[in-house]
Amino acid sequence: MLDIDRMANENEKCLTLDSVRQSLIRQEDIIVFSLIDRARFPINSPTYNESHVSIPGFSGSLLQFLVKETEALQAKAGRYANPEEHPFFPDNLPPSLVPLHNSTEVLHPPATSININKSIWDMYFSKLLQLFAAPGDDGNYASTAASDLVCLQAISRRIHYGKFVAEVKFRESPQEYEPAIRAKDRVALMKLLTFESVEEMVKTRVAKKAMMFGQEVNLNNDDNKGKCKVDPSVVSRLYGDWIMPLTKLVQVEYLLRRLD
Repeated sequence: MLDIDRMANENEKCLTLDSVRQSLIRQEDIIVFSLIDRARFPINSPTYNESHVSIPGFSGSLLQFLVKETEALQAKAGRYANPEEHPFFPDNLPPSLVPLHNSTEVLHPPATSININKSIWDMYFSKLLQLFAAPGDDGNYASTAASDLVCLQAISRRIHYGKFVAEVKFRESPQEYEPAIRAKDRVALMKLLTFESVEEMVKTRVAKKAMMFGQEVNLNNDDNKGKCKVDPSVVSRLYGDWIMPLTKLVQVEYLLRRLD
């Protein structure tokens, strides 16, 4: 029993503001690289057209088919037992078929009900994709759908990581958050979670990463110098307009349940 208590305490100590910050920075790399990979393909509209494919026993687009089938497979492997991961189609997912790691939960139990992937899906396909994928059709629909899913999962993981951000902030200063939580004051909570100088720094950093990671390399001349596979301003906008606001939305929803 003492060993279990000691492990629980060690796991809780691992969740610090610095460890959360380092994880968010690493996730920036994954998001930038996923966007660069998706930019290899044009829009490829048939990927999203429900009338383009006819799959026995399935009604929907090729993208929807790939995402649902992939998530079902990953669920069997235990992916969604990880509190950092959230499926886009959570209904009727099969249970894990593999033994799960016996780790101590660090999030408040009601956090499992928070999943804003529908908003992330809508944002990605209605607003973001057209900003960095070129118009056109090269016929690589399955690869396009697979690349979209990598982008979606990376963005979803980053946004829902707001639960961990909220938990560590609450632990460090519960007295700052409890009055607004008890009053169900979303506006007050949002103000407590907003640091404009930090957000500007993040936007600058991810733009620089997009510029560095996505540069065209040509050993013969400098014709491609300055060209990037994904416009750095798009990555900055992704964070400023969508990732950080949605992350704060997740944090607010988490904190409103923190005293339940």
